[in-house]
Amino acid sequence: MEQAGVQLLLGAKSLVVVGWLALMLGLERLKPATPWKQGADGFSQPRHVFHNLSFWGLNALLSPLLVLPVTLAAAAHAIPWRPADWPLWAMVPLDIILLDLWIYGWHRLNHEWPFLWRFHQVHHFDEQLDSTTALRFHFGEVLLSALARSPVILLLDIPFVSVIAFEILVLVGSIFHHSNISLPRRFESALSRVMITPAIHWVHHHARQRDTDSNYGTILSVWDRLFASRSRRRRSPDMTIGIEGRAENRLLPLLLMPFRSDRSVAGRL
Repeated sequence: MEQAGVQLLLGAKSLVVVGWLALMLGLERLKPATPWKQGADGFSQPRHVFHNLSFWGLNALLSPLLVLPVTLAAAAHAIPWRPADWPLWAMVPLDIILLDLWIYGWHRLNHEWPFLWRFHQVHHFDEQLDSTTALRFHFGEVLLSALARSPVILLLDIPFVSVIAFEILVLVGSIFHHSNISLPRRFESALSRVMITPAIHWVHHHARQRDTDSNYGTILSVWDRLFASRSRRRRSPDMTIGIEGRAENRLLPLLLMPFRSDRSVAGRL
């Protein structure tokens, strides 16, 4: 794909994500589902937002150096088995469904494999969920995710435009289902039949391992039902968020956490 086309897609992605994040941040503060709870870390809401956006900023700096080249190389060297006359309007939705199934499996592995959990637990240490939690990921997990996705792109001949469309939907969906926005119960119940909503994903962040190890979906909610990983627990205003029996929200320790030799860090070894 030409450089100009890549830049255009990345620019469109940035505009959509930043605009959607701003909208969700505003809505969840106008009508929050749960009140702000003063956690053990003593973080204020502004500090909490700044803290999570710091992870996003670090990943944004590293992405052009690591993640983007890996993704572009995979798309450029994909096995060319698709017919050239396949229409884009049909191909992109199919690719999104396939990639959403992949990210369901990848997310589940991040909870089941101790090495991957070392990186993914950084996301789960957040004790106050809001839109910015969707952007709180260790750069190591982001890189591992790009590497793990490459064989899928190669084997399924997924074009770069489909990958970007998928990434936009993943970020939009993640910002939405991490948000602290109050939705009408009937509306959210109907929506949850098709896609992941806050009521579903907040249970995944419940500080109880049985619930943390469930509700792995990112865009579509069908995968958890299909693979029997849907939790029966309902979201409640007093639900404790975080990791069961542990707390850590300082930036530097979280960045160093996956590389520490202390066996208690991984929590699942």
